[in-house]
Amino acid sequence: MNPGRIVPVDTLVDAVWDGRPPATARTQVAIVIAALRKTFKTEGVTEDIIVTAHPGYLLNAGGHSVDAAEFGALAAEAEAAVRQRRSEDAAKSYARALGLWRGPALAGVGGRAVEEEAARLEEMRLNAFDDSTAVRLGLGRHQEIIPELSLVVRENPLRERTLHHLMLAQYRSGRRAAATESFRYARRLFIDELGLEPGPDLQELHDAILRDDPSLAPTVPQHVEVASFLAGPGPGPVPSELPPAVAGFTGRSRELEALDLLEAGAEGRRAPSIGLITGAAGVGKTGLALCWAHEVAERFPGGRLFADLRGYDEHHEPAAAGEVLSRLLRSLGVSGEQIPAELEERTRLYRTVLADRKVLLILDNVHAFSQVKPLIPGSGACCVLITSREQLEELVTWPSEARVHLGLLPGEEAMRLLGRIVGDDRIASARADAMRLVELCDRLPLALRIAAARLASKPHWSVRHLTDRLSDEWRRLDELSQGESQVRASFALSYRCLPTEAACLYRRLGLLEVPDFAVWVAAALLDVDVLEGERLVELLVDAQFLEVVGLDATGRLRFRFQNLLRLYARECAQDEEGVTDQWAARDRVFRTCLALAEQAHRREYGGDFTLLHSGVVRRHLEPAVTSELLAVPLEWFEAERSALLTVIEQAAALGMDELAWDLTMSMVALFETRNYVDDWRVSCGHALSAARAAGNRRGQAAMLHDLGAVALRLRRLEEAETYFAAALELHRAAEEEHGAALTLRNMAIIDRMRGDLEAAMARLQVAQAVFRRVGDRSSEAHSLNNMAQIELDRGCPDIAIRLGLEAVSISESIGQGGARGIAQGTHRLARAYLAQGRFDLAEEALLRVLRIVKEKSDLVGLAYALLGLGESRLGAGAWQKAEHTLVDALEIATRINSPLVEGQIHLVLADLYGRTERIPDARQHLRDAQQIFEVVGARPWLERVMRAQEQLALLEVSPVRHRSMFHVEHG
Repeated sequence: MNPGRIVPVDTLVDAVWDGRPPATARTQVAIVIAALRKTFKTEGVTEDIIVTAHPGYLLNAGGHSVDAAEFGALAAEAEAAVRQRRSEDAAKSYARALGLWRGPALAGVGGRAVEEEAARLEEMRLNAFDDSTAVRLGLGRHQEIIPELSLVVRENPLRERTLHHLMLAQYRSGRRAAATESFRYARRLFIDELGLEPGPDLQELHDAILRDDPSLAPTVPQHVEVASFLAGPGPGPVPSELPPAVAGFTGRSRELEALDLLEAGAEGRRAPSIGLITGAAGVGKTGLALCWAHEVAERFPGGRLFADLRGYDEHHEPAAAGEVLSRLLRSLGVSGEQIPAELEERTRLYRTVLADRKVLLILDNVHAFSQVKPLIPGSGACCVLITSREQLEELVTWPSEARVHLGLLPGEEAMRLLGRIVGDDRIASARADAMRLVELCDRLPLALRIAAARLASKPHWSVRHLTDRLSDEWRRLDELSQGESQVRASFALSYRCLPTEAACLYRRLGLLEVPDFAVWVAAALLDVDVLEGERLVELLVDAQFLEVVGLDATGRLRFRFQNLLRLYARECAQDEEGVTDQWAARDRVFRTCLALAEQAHRREYGGDFTLLHSGVVRRHLEPAVTSELLAVPLEWFEAERSALLTVIEQAAALGMDELAWDLTMSMVALFETRNYVDDWRVSCGHALSAARAAGNRRGQAAMLHDLGAVALRLRRLEEAETYFAAALELHRAAEEEHGAALTLRNMAIIDRMRGDLEAAMARLQVAQAVFRRVGDRSSEAHSLNNMAQIELDRGCPDIAIRLGLEAVSISESIGQGGARGIAQGTHRLARAYLAQGRFDLAEEALLRVLRIVKEKSDLVGLAYALLGLGESRLGAGAWQKAEHTLVDALEIATRINSPLVEGQIHLVLADLYGRTERIPDARQHLRDAQQIFEVVGARPWLERVMRAQEQLALLEVSPVRHRSMFHVEHG
């Protein structure tokens, strides 16, 4: 603090102990001085740096440098250069002076004297920074100093001179809105902290910015003025207004190649080349435009112009064309008094000035075509590149070489962006966490840059730490809305530009957790017709709030949010919608889902068969729309599967237990036909929890029954039996005879699989009587099919045929919805024909079954039908055709995770290979069948495997061609 001057020991003691020294203070100072001298010698300094000089010590800086002293000398050198108008030299001296700082002066050292000196040094640094900024502004470096200025203003928000420089730099960089926002933020702070308005200099600058005062334009550096004077009269300097390219810009190679068509198409054209970059907020439109513009800047000797049209500025109206034209004309060398007042005349002058020049014009943040139409040059040598969140449909009729729609960054490009900001090594060492971070940021460049900046500024944070913070959906937007760049603010600007109805739809969509949706969902949210819902959805697509997923299984478009936009929509709904309105909007969608699912089930089964319903009031769409959506019920279920599963989970979480269990039951056609057992089980679990919480016995019974059906399908017989027993008890307690009958029917299947045919038949007879009484014809036919199988198990194929024919007859009476029952009954008839050795009739029946199950994409039914067809061909001696059929059946059974049919196919293949003396193959298939039947606990089938293994052993000893080892029977 005092190089070259004697500092008394008493002064040192007072500084170190702040006026309260211990008795040994002078001794301790001597000890420390000795240690410091030793340190210098250890570092190779031979002369004395600290000299004893009465009454204390002196720092001998001769031949050495002290940073504070060097800073003062360089600052004085820079000030002298400013007085001599050597701006470049001044800027360099200031840069060297400020470059000496490595954080706060005297950091970590306490005491009044030290703190006062630190404050003095900090004030010197800030003054030097302000002086340096003024010099760089004079040199036209307004764009490059904004990041550093912004940081200093954040750290010293009440420092008026620094704020003055920031506002001026922002304005000169084409960021007029940012400049005025900086003033407004500072004004609020001045009033809150000091009770004062900002000083007159700041207020005058703010007023000048609002009226685009020509005096604010960048001054021409002295060397340019001299060059212009020597060259004599002529045009002014070539304008080059491009803001700096985005640091660390990554990827987008295809898009950059597309933009190259702009410059390539400029030569020899009568009309200017026009490009359009569209995309959602934060996707990197401006970054792409600037990256390309800097790459091709030298190809536009007439100038590079940039204008922010403020299409999404929450504090200002979008820039008017006349206002932008005035500024562009000034940039092109037209003096203020020469600029006409009328827009039409101003446009003509603008196009005249550009007539013989090759100029690149970047028009950023355009909200409407009306903003840019007067700004399009008349010269074919010029290029215009527009960025917008809108599609600007009027441009379709305008000649355009390049239209680029920016989507999210591909995964690897997003990872490279993180690496460039955070450091490649740091990202590579935590690649899995970084990939998760990329997805949590939606691969949105703005969000990625914010996340990366946080990591870069916090080297003690791991990538996983930030990922964990972002994993909380309720905090994610907060984490990504810190500092100057804010994801939330970016979304807000677009949101405020939406029409009222579209904004309402957007925020209400945030109330749903569905991964994607069709337009009828939008109609339900707003309680409007589907055509109006479609119109508003398209508005949100055009405004980049929604993206088109593609066509679903029914041929209709589906739409979805990016996750961050969904989170923002939910915030808007919570801020702007009352609790009652939120509940009503969700309720309308959920009840519409239930109505459509109920209708789809009814069309698939021919009626409300095989299930129970709750008392929830349905909300129906227009009949014509419903008919179009459900033309193929299973395809509608397939299209909406993920959305309906999410609705069940969300409804259950909201306590809508009746809707949750009813919707789960209504989806049984999809769950069974397409073998979505995991979805079935999870949905049942959500609905069951909600029913238990509500004390809903009927709902509990329904879901316990369905969980038993899932376990039965997976052949977990003990688990299934437990569920069915609990369901039956609750059904009886609720006096629900239909539900009890459905449960008894499934319990009979378990009895039959365990070989207890009498118990199975007794339960089926009770259930069938109920089905007949309540009019559940599909379940009645299904019960007859199971009775037919029992008769087959008893060795009575004639009775089985009679029961099977009755089951088919009932299913045929249902109409189109009876196809499933027809397939099941016909399959049972085929099994009976196989038992009688009537292989031709069996094949004919199974081919009918195949047609039905293929039409419905019923993979489980397809596996069983192919199994039966393989058996019929095996019985008829067509071994090669049988093998091909059975191999196809095995491939399907393996894919759909249906163990019982898979085990049966192995058993029949073993029979086939035994007959054709391929003993090792036969033995392997028997082992596979045994393993499967042991896992599912199917004792009758295990017994058949054992008998087959015995026959195979005999066959190995005494081969007999064309003789069956065993007779395979099926459930």
